[in-house]
Amino acid sequence: MTPEQVLKDVFGYAAFRPGQREAIDAVLAGRDCVAVMPTGAGKSLTYQIPARALGGTVLVVSPLISLMKDQVDAAKSVGLRATFINSSLTPDERRERVEGLKRGEWELVYAAPEGLEAYAGYALQDTKLSLIAVDEAHCISQWGHDFRPAYRNLKGLKARFGVPVLALTATATPQVTNDIVDQLAMEQPLRVRGS
Repeated sequence: MTPEQVLKDVFGYAAFRPGQREAIDAVLAGRDCVAVMPTGAGKSLTYQIPARALGGTVLVVSPLISLMKDQVDAAKSVGLRATFINSSLTPDERRERVEGLKRGEWELVYAAPEGLEAYAGYALQDTKLSLIAVDEAHCISQWGHDFRPAYRNLKGLKARFGVPVLALTATATPQVTNDIVDQLAMEQPLRVRGS
């Protein structure tokens, strides 16, 4: 399916918002991308559409458990196979989701950076990832207003999986954007700014 078909058939939208198509095209072509788009500009579509178009699993690194649940519920409501793996799960729930991940059942898997260190990281070793999306990417920058040290440990993901990295944030100065690129080991990323 083309991105336009997924946009229309899965999400019910007729046209892309500024910056969305450029970011989607970059990751579909195997290129890293850092996208600075305002809240409400549809950043999640920039990894949800590739999740359907690429096959495999898209790992979405997200900082907030409540946000993960909302995003998974929204993705499921349009028919995407999505889940999260985080500290809110019982050990049995976590084990069940990890097994599903290994079987390739999920198009989208959300995890916090701390969770990747603690329990989700080992589960990914047998997973066919097609994209790594880092939401709230400004948290990786020591120059950003919400710096989280666990985000720094994401640097090795690109080398480990050899897939494109999509970094998303609503606010980033040029200094923060450069730090995001460096900290995620991105290779000549497309830099997109939404409206």
